[in-house]
Amino acid sequence: MKRAMATTQHEYDVLVIGSGAAGLTAALTLAESCRVMVLAKGTLTSGSTAWAQGGIAAVLDAGDTFEEHIRDTMIAGAGLNRRETVEFVIERAPHAIQRLVELGVPFNTEGSNLHLTREGGHSHRRIVHVNDATGWAVQAALLKAAEENPNITLLPNRSCVDLITGRNAEKFSGSGRVWGAYALNEETGDVEAHVARATVMAAGGAGRVYQFSTAPRGATGDGIAMAWRAGARVSNMEMMQFHPTCLYNLEVKNFLITEAVRGEGGRLYNPRTGNRFMEEYDPERMELAPRDVVARAIDSEIKRFGLDYVHLDISHKPADFVKGHFPTIHEKLMGLGIDMTSGPIPVVPAQHYTCGGVLIDLNGRTDLPGLYAAGECSESGLHGANRLASNSLLECFVFGEAAARDILENWAGFDAPPPIREWDESRVTDSDEEVVIKQNWTEIRRFMWNYVGIVRTTKRLERAAHRIRLLSDEIEDYYGHFRVTTDLIELRNLQQCADLIVRSALQRHESRGLHFTLDYPNTDEVGKDTVLVP
Repeated sequence: MKRAMATTQHEYDVLVIGSGAAGLTAALTLAESCRVMVLAKGTLTSGSTAWAQGGIAAVLDAGDTFEEHIRDTMIAGAGLNRRETVEFVIERAPHAIQRLVELGVPFNTEGSNLHLTREGGHSHRRIVHVNDATGWAVQAALLKAAEENPNITLLPNRSCVDLITGRNAEKFSGSGRVWGAYALNEETGDVEAHVARATVMAAGGAGRVYQFSTAPRGATGDGIAMAWRAGARVSNMEMMQFHPTCLYNLEVKNFLITEAVRGEGGRLYNPRTGNRFMEEYDPERMELAPRDVVARAIDSEIKRFGLDYVHLDISHKPADFVKGHFPTIHEKLMGLGIDMTSGPIPVVPAQHYTCGGVLIDLNGRTDLPGLYAAGECSESGLHGANRLASNSLLECFVFGEAAARDILENWAGFDAPPPIREWDESRVTDSDEEVVIKQNWTEIRRFMWNYVGIVRTTKRLERAAHRIRLLSDEIEDYYGHFRVTTDLIELRNLQQCADLIVRSALQRHESRGLHFTLDYPNTDEVGKDTVLVP
């Protein structure tokens, strides 16, 4: 049966794709003089920002310096970071925190100063936080400011299908210039054209390409896949961060136990031997080693001893201290029958952050004129081969504002968009085979976890690549003949991101940071980015 999907065209000054920290920061800055539309897949709070427990890293302590934060970031990134980017972000961190304070984010304080905690890989206490639910507080403050701004329109329940470029113009130009995006209205089933002079991609990471992930349901690499299809380069997609401590529970999935638990004294134990095993893997830094080191250590213990999980224990600290620092986690665990004040927490590693993404410069510019990117969907050079804890939200604020400032400063050079073609309705039919989507989704996530996870081999990567090729034809055939749904859009993007991750991993013939392969266990003397060109 045919299904009508008329294209409704909406035009703004700037389109922002994503309603998290990066997107809303960009929108609030742009709204000084532009009409801004913010599109969100699902609700306005369904992105990764609201899930962030830990905090935001910034040099605010008298004994700390920019240079030490830069050094910690470069060490965690295994030398793959771009120094100029690291300096750019870290030097702007205090300004970002001050802006959030002015927006009303209720950061924890200690006397007249902000309370600073410490996390793995940091040489100082420099993490500002709101108890153990920083992301939610930041999301709420940004969203409140955006809702109150007359120049910002927030539109939830829009799944972006593809970017609009010159080839979508009524007079075909073949240009890679980006003029906005086609988006599925999840409520009506219609595809809308959201057209703008400039577009900021802030659509988050690709965590859901893996079977186990702390990322929200919608983290399906949409921004990365759309930018790639439009012609933008991507970089370092093999660098997938696995958080060492995700709650192991058969009823609750994807509940993160923040880095700060280890930062405040939490210890890791083998539940079978009772040993504090980090002594074997990193005796100097122990539980405060960077995430890739701790994740591989836990993975090794689980495989060596046939465990389902390891123990994270902070019960040696006073109960009031634990409940005061981690009220959200304590309450959640108590509801599951786990008292972290008197016993250990069962934890396993899970995919946590996409360090690679769409390649950008210090102004957030991609390869494509009119397209900017910020946040987890981008690769700015900040994280390198492994993200330092609590640098992620910081990157969102700095590059969200940087992209917006560049647009405002160069506004005279942004032409009005041309007439855009309507969405092709001729191929749209209903399908009674939506089981294909679920089957393919499950298959991708399982083989990516087993073959392209914490420890890799060339043989496993080649097996994954073979399966991706087979699925690609099947998914494109399905996409080409049936109605567009959010599930289908996400499946298409997951497959594309899985392909980019595997291709990148096969090109890196060394072990560095988050990419650890048994076939190339050593690290090259000079680190090079893995850049893929469409």
